[in-house]
Amino acid sequence: MINILSIGNSFSQDATHYLHKIAEAGGVDTKVVNLYIGGCNLERHWSNVQSGAEDYLYELNGKSTEKYISVQEALREEKWDYIITQQASHDSGWSETYEPFLGNLVCYIRKQVPEAEILMQETWAYEIDSTHGNFPRYHNSQQEMYERLRKAYNAAADRHGLRLIPCGDIIQKLRENPPFIYEEGGISLCRDGFHMNYIYGRYALAAVWYKSITGNSVEDNTYIPMTSSAPDEKVDLEALKVIKCIIERNMAV
Repeated sequence: MINILSIGNSFSQDATHYLHKIAEAGGVDTKVVNLYIGGCNLERHWSNVQSGAEDYLYELNGKSTEKYISVQEALREEKWDYIITQQASHDSGWSETYEPFLGNLVCYIRKQVPEAEILMQETWAYEIDSTHGNFPRYHNSQQEMYERLRKAYNAAADRHGLRLIPCGDIIQKLRENPPFIYEEGGISLCRDGFHMNYIYGRYALAAVWYKSITGNSVEDNTYIPMTSSAPDEKVDLEALKVIKCIIERNMAV
């Protein structure tokens, strides 16, 4: 059993939606918990730790339990193997927004759960035509946002000795390959300009997490994403093959 806890927001919700199922198909038993507050940034995560706020929706193996919990309760609940956090997407490209909150959070988790490995999810840039209210901070440029967040995440990870789950890198690579070249009429990996497509985007993130955590190949993984969020969408198996190929080609574990 691998126990995985994410202290996150809707972007970690996207990433963990299929993770348990992909792991199951790969013969790996997991417990995947996501602590969800929409738009939550590192500053608020640290504030919640300090106050003990029971503000996080507790999501288990990709599904809501409709229960709310504090970080402290979650840390005590299980012997966690991996604990993952991230910056909110709108602040992801601004290094000054990470500290001192990330450093404080990392120190706290290491003290409370010394046996767990702490990782960061590198979030992704918005779609080229995103109407997100904070996209103008990046001059409405997907490439600028990607370059800024990549630099900020890598600096933060190096500063605290953390491994990155390279979701932002893989999403950007996928956007360069059919059928995901959106500007040429391909599939957008976003469903609303910033959250992930319910099928391909969420699947790609979960596969990146699975490979980062287990080291296992995703190419022969048999899981085909199914979700109540898009029950009538027919899954293009060739598109899944592209995702798997890009992940294997660009991730050295």
